[in-house]
Amino acid sequence: MRNKSHFWGEITAFLALFLDNVGVLVFLSTILIFTFHYPADIIFKRMIPGTALGVFFGDLIYTWMALRLRKATGRRDVTAMPLGLDTPSTIGLAYAVLGPAYVATRDAQLTWQIGMMTLFMIGLVKLATSFCGAWVQRVVPTAGLLGSIGGVGLLLLGFLPLLESFNEIIVGLVAMGLIFSALLGGMELPGRLPAVLIAVVGGTAIHFGLGFAGLLPQFHKPCLHMALCLPVFSVGFLKTLPQSIQYLPLVIPFGIITIIGGINNTESARLAGDDYRTRDILLTEALTSIASAFFGGVAQTTPYIGHPAYKKMGATCWYTLFTGVFIGLGCAVGLLTVIVGILPRAVLAPIFIYIGFEIVSQAYRETPARHCPAVSFCFMPAVANLVMIILAEFTTTLHISTDLLPARLKTILQSLTILSNGFVLTALLWGSMLACLIDGKKRHAAAFSFTCGVLALFGIIHSIEPSGAIYLPWRTSSSLPFMTALAYLLMAAIFLVVKPKKQE
Repeated sequence: MRNKSHFWGEITAFLALFLDNVGVLVFLSTILIFTFHYPADIIFKRMIPGTALGVFFGDLIYTWMALRLRKATGRRDVTAMPLGLDTPSTIGLAYAVLGPAYVATRDAQLTWQIGMMTLFMIGLVKLATSFCGAWVQRVVPTAGLLGSIGGVGLLLLGFLPLLESFNEIIVGLVAMGLIFSALLGGMELPGRLPAVLIAVVGGTAIHFGLGFAGLLPQFHKPCLHMALCLPVFSVGFLKTLPQSIQYLPLVIPFGIITIIGGINNTESARLAGDDYRTRDILLTEALTSIASAFFGGVAQTTPYIGHPAYKKMGATCWYTLFTGVFIGLGCAVGLLTVIVGILPRAVLAPIFIYIGFEIVSQAYRETPARHCPAVSFCFMPAVANLVMIILAEFTTTLHISTDLLPARLKTILQSLTILSNGFVLTALLWGSMLACLIDGKKRHAAAFSFTCGVLALFGIIHSIEPSGAIYLPWRTSSSLPFMTALAYLLMAAIFLVVKPKKQE
């Protein structure tokens, strides 16, 4: 019975990790295809195989680490660290890098290479931060670190997938009812059937039933053709650095956050009984992200939250091996492309909404209660980014020129643009600034405000360019970079001048 229990625990853990990764690939592809009309051929034959290669390498290395720990300790219940594609940054890059780059250039090949270069830069940030992650944790308040990703979780992983649920409302709400009942309500289906699996299979069946009945206006017949899709090594993407450097404000926070998450996840695994070397865990996620970029990948790998949960399932060191092999080989033979093409977005949307809720909950849970306003403040730039994403769909599709807008609307659009550009880094700095101010650390708050001013001057945050490009301020035709920088410097001066209230 014990062996049978471990077998099913291994299979359950494998399915959970496998579907997590497949879900990220589904949303990456559908966002690019249906929102930005990016060519599906490059996504399925180049982006996905290269991206999957990072998961393949990472899960194999984590399996080896688990076997090494198992041999060193003599324990047979060692559980491998789960590794997969980072959901917030993948969705964020789809909406904030790949999509806008394609809209601006209409060059699918260049857009793909910009995605590779962006992933390469993320990998470099992760590689550097893996040696100083603990120092970053000490310097940057938790409110800034987690709040900046909380905005991505609430709006890009929460609200945008909710739209997908209502685009196919029957499929979406059936899947939502099953998934929320299991994951949030802790309830079971009759016969203890796996609710998530039933939601995916049942929701997909309803989708195709409605589609073939002519009740879904955007229904596409599935392509079941499998073709060899081997990742191809290339260094050509490196030449796109000039076009990719403007995305540095997204790259830095996304890289730092996953490293901090890796440190926390390794500590979580240690408390659950599996003591991995933190540096090994972090270097693996950094190097596999870099390797993936050279083979066409556009999404970073990261150790997943939930090692103790996988351990409770009965998983050991084999579920990561199964996941890595199935993801890697599945992409190579085209099976994963077929799966990604079949699964409807409305079925997977509740899973991403749930993940978004978890990210937001963690931001408030792990942050001191007095810093909650700082976490909420972090969400504001993400709201601007969400509005810009939706506006861009309308203006691009309807060919609306912003030059024809009334002066008041032009001002609002300009404000939304500068709030949206560099929104993740802006949120990190804003949350950190306010958290320090709440704690009475005036100089620290002023330092964060000063940093915002310097970065805004060069468009690293608050770029005045619709594309989010960075610039030398004296070469722009606008005084707005100087005014924004001055505003932050004045705010820093205020923080230095103010004094705490005298206790009566």
